[in-house]
Amino acid sequence: MITEIGLVAGEIWQYLDKYQEVSLTGLLQALKKDRELVLMSLGWLGREGHILLRREGGDLKITLRRKEE
Repeated sequence: MITEIGLVAGEIWQYLDKYQEVSLTGLLQALKKDRELVLMSLGWLGREGHILLRREGGDLKITLRRKEE
C-alpha cells in the first residue's frame, strides 16, 4: 500500500506541476483513483511540506509549495 501511496503522490506532483492549482474534486476526476488513496497521498505530500491546502467554498484547493514560500 505504501508503494501505491507514493506512486499516486508522484502523479499528484506531476499534475500540479503542469496545472499549478486544482480542487480536490478536480484532482479526483483527473486521476481516476480511489478517494482514500488520493487523500493518503495528499497527506504524504502535505506532511513532507510539498503542497499547500486551503479551503475555498466547500472544496479544497491544492497547490505545490514553491521554494520562495
